[in-house]
Amino acid sequence: MRHLFAAFLLLSAFALSAQTTFPVNGVQDKREGAYALVGANIYVDYKTVLDSATLLIRDGKIEAVGKGLKIPSDAVLIDAKGLFIYPAFIDLYTEYGLAALKRPDVSWEKPQMESLKDGAYNWNQAIKPETNALELFKVNNDAAEALRNIGFATVLTHQNDGIARGTGTLVSLANDKESQVVIKDVASSHYSFNKGVSTQDYPSSLMGAIALLRQTYLDAQWYKAGGNKKEYNISLDEWNKQQALPKIFEVNSALSILRADKLGDEFGLQYIIKGNGEEYQRIEEIKATGANLIIPLNFPKPFDVEDPFDAQNVSLSEMKHWELAPANPALLEQAGINFAITSAGLANKSDFLANMKKSVQYGLSKETALKALTFTPADILKVYDKVGSLEKGKVASFLVASGDLFSKDSRILETWCQGKKYQIGDKQLNDIRGKYDIVIDNKTYLLEVAGKIGSPDAKLKTDTTDSVGIKVTLVRKGNLVSLSYNFPKDSSRSTIRLSGLMEAQSWTGTGELADGRTTKWTARLVSANEPKPSEQVDSMLAEPPGKKDIIYPFMAYGYQQVPKKESVLFKNVTVWTNTDKGILQQTDVYIENGKIAAIGKGLGRKADQTIDGNGKHLTSGIIDEHSHIAISSGVNEGTQASSAEVRIGDVVNSEDINIYRQLAGGVTTAQLLHGSANPIGGQSAIIKLRWGFSPEKMKFEGADGFIKFALGENVKQSNWGDYNTIRFPQTRMGVEQVYEDYFTQAKQYGDALKSKDTLLRRNLDLEAGLEILNKKRFITCHSYVQSEINMLMKVAEKHGFRVNTFTHILEGYKVADKMKAHGVNASTFADWWAYKYEVIEAIPYNAAILTEVGVNTGINSDDAEMGRRLNQEAAKAIKYGGLSEEEAWKLVTLNPAKMLHIDNRVGSVSEGKDADIVLWSDNPLSIYAKPLQTYVDGICFYDSKKDKELRLIIQTERARLIQKMLAAKAGGAETQKPVKKSEKLYHCDDMDGYEDITQNNQQ
Repeated sequence: MRHLFAAFLLLSAFALSAQTTFPVNGVQDKREGAYALVGANIYVDYKTVLDSATLLIRDGKIEAVGKGLKIPSDAVLIDAKGLFIYPAFIDLYTEYGLAALKRPDVSWEKPQMESLKDGAYNWNQAIKPETNALELFKVNNDAAEALRNIGFATVLTHQNDGIARGTGTLVSLANDKESQVVIKDVASSHYSFNKGVSTQDYPSSLMGAIALLRQTYLDAQWYKAGGNKKEYNISLDEWNKQQALPKIFEVNSALSILRADKLGDEFGLQYIIKGNGEEYQRIEEIKATGANLIIPLNFPKPFDVEDPFDAQNVSLSEMKHWELAPANPALLEQAGINFAITSAGLANKSDFLANMKKSVQYGLSKETALKALTFTPADILKVYDKVGSLEKGKVASFLVASGDLFSKDSRILETWCQGKKYQIGDKQLNDIRGKYDIVIDNKTYLLEVAGKIGSPDAKLKTDTTDSVGIKVTLVRKGNLVSLSYNFPKDSSRSTIRLSGLMEAQSWTGTGELADGRTTKWTARLVSANEPKPSEQVDSMLAEPPGKKDIIYPFMAYGYQQVPKKESVLFKNVTVWTNTDKGILQQTDVYIENGKIAAIGKGLGRKADQTIDGNGKHLTSGIIDEHSHIAISSGVNEGTQASSAEVRIGDVVNSEDINIYRQLAGGVTTAQLLHGSANPIGGQSAIIKLRWGFSPEKMKFEGADGFIKFALGENVKQSNWGDYNTIRFPQTRMGVEQVYEDYFTQAKQYGDALKSKDTLLRRNLDLEAGLEILNKKRFITCHSYVQSEINMLMKVAEKHGFRVNTFTHILEGYKVADKMKAHGVNASTFADWWAYKYEVIEAIPYNAAILTEVGVNTGINSDDAEMGRRLNQEAAKAIKYGGLSEEEAWKLVTLNPAKMLHIDNRVGSVSEGKDADIVLWSDNPLSIYAKPLQTYVDGICFYDSKKDKELRLIIQTERARLIQKMLAAKAGGAETQKPVKKSEKLYHCDDMDGYEDITQNNQQ
């Protein structure tokens, strides 16, 4: 009676200790209790394993772990001999328990310039730090089961929508009340470049999203410093409260990791970056960020390339990514980059374990794999005192596996969440196929198990000579198995039934024979099944692909080794100096350390290579003053009259094939301009075409700042359709007023800065205007008609500065004298006209007339294809206007260098200048001329001979990868249909790029 009473007290204690504020309708019987898992191989943490050890848990917490532990008398004893116990996985990137958002049903035909969100919130709908996942969270048993089945017991959940997404909450995947599963209520803050379901026009580009984040950081600083006395803003208040939290930033490319980190550096912040699995493609630059990463295992399927026409629609980078994606974790480990692993991005969560094992096969160490799933996510969130290992006092969340978790045949049997056991269903069965010696009633038979993993077939054979065997019905549930069969020669046709337990490589149990007797039976694995290619982790893997297979950039014509500076001596070449020396015949040019070191006849210099220049021409590299290549996700932020705060430099795309193509056309420098969708566009980026380098390393060091302005039809939206009648301006007169208002505000802003107003809000839009007024930033203006050209010059003169360059300027010939007096440059087209009404009076003599009047004139491309033929565009000025060859050549070299204020370094072949030079096969103004070599900073980034080698390498590599994909399909691998992805070539008026930042990427 005393024992019964003690047991009652014990149950009562459990019930009392588990009580919550929620009443129970009925009898209270919540038995959390104590459990002892005995005899297991236990991974206490990612690097500490105990064999034949015991794990004690009580009331959802770990009470002890070790060898030789005393088992409490009240503990439920669980025999875990031969099994493996690991800390359960932690996923830092989920939307678990949160409803998916849908885009509001609003008109997409008319612009929406202001937020539709009621209340004292941020002016932009995509900035929503007030979103609190804890308030939105609801336990979802089905979603929890899918994650538990692959080993997760704890997840960080947040609303995956917007640029500033609010806070995340850390929860257990136990099937319990919301109040019982929260581990950390406010655990993280979340950001992205993706504006999600916001219907507001701004931002419409990636550079706009970055600018919005940058300005919001400044606004929050202002608000904290006293701006809250001027306005009440819920969003900025919440933003500031979250700054001490771990900050997780989602990106969709390796380059955007660099963009996010650079933004964080501006404000002294270190983001945790959730990548997309392409990190290996820019691994050195990513390592330099010092950021912790969260990486997915969403490996692409092989492409179905049986049809050779379909194969043409798959790029080399897509093929190589299919092969290399599983090596991404291993390459990150080798580089010493710290990362956590997420299940995000998988269309089918059940693929997670197979993909993880594949990563191990591709070189990821088991220790780092386990660390990335346990310790690292816990450490990132600063919750390692609660989860991430199996130490005393921590939450009892762990998984039980049939064997080494990362081996091919192992499977997860159970996942425990907060001390609650969840059996993994039969869908997660391990592979039991193979040949067994089975002993039944003291007789030995051969049991062959074949068929599919989930529904195996079995045959019983008397010996190895038995070719037919007896069909056996095999049913399994978890690690329980039952077999039934009857001998064909048995006249009674009685069935023999066996049931038992499967443990590792042996089965044991009892059965009933045909005559009713019971018997014990055993089965021992003799030889495991040899899986078919479709069932192997990777049937073709001889050596895991690795760093040796990465090219820079990661696409066709990428280099395995980025070329380096060399000393080169060009002998007896025709040199177009662009100086008062003119064109020099039979002259030597020596370059060294990235500079032009010497020019003269008979130079006796030792060099890494000497090139015979007989019959060839050497020039400075072509400079494209107006280009839109190498820009990611939108060339226009045309949603407001002024977008001076956006920066092309934030979105330089080093992976654009047009960089290589234009090097093949002799271009070495380009100004990447914002488009012409609004009167005041964004800030420019001047780059050198250093193919294979990262975006930051492509930028022209020390170059002045420029900005794009625009006039005419585009900015007043006369060609945008009937619904675009909301954004000011809508007339050419209105354009002038935009400028007057902007520069007036910029001057007032400058005056306020001088007054040292401590509550002055930094305004990045006006700061760019102030830089223009202070002659620290310079205008390149899209222009056509003479009236507007005159107008902007007068506005500039009124406000005390001059316009730097009119680009297009197709009516420049009408006002060339006024342009000369103003001191403005002209960057025009050779012979474009009549493509819209405001260019109806353009003439091909424009460049020559401007030059003869004394206006510094250049010819630009504004087009990726034309950028490859600027030498021929320059030659047209000889036909249309009679310019000399040297004057014509300067239109695309020295003159644009002067426009961009970089003629001290490039634009002519002069000693001491950068070795940005081109070796031509013929007179560079000839239609027969081809660049043989193009150098930037003394590095040969294009060589016509090496180009042929690269083409052969590309052909060979594509053929190899196609064969590998064909073999994968033949082996049963699921494939994806090739889809042709058209190359985006931006022009001035393009508003594309919007889709890149508005997709709500539901995980």
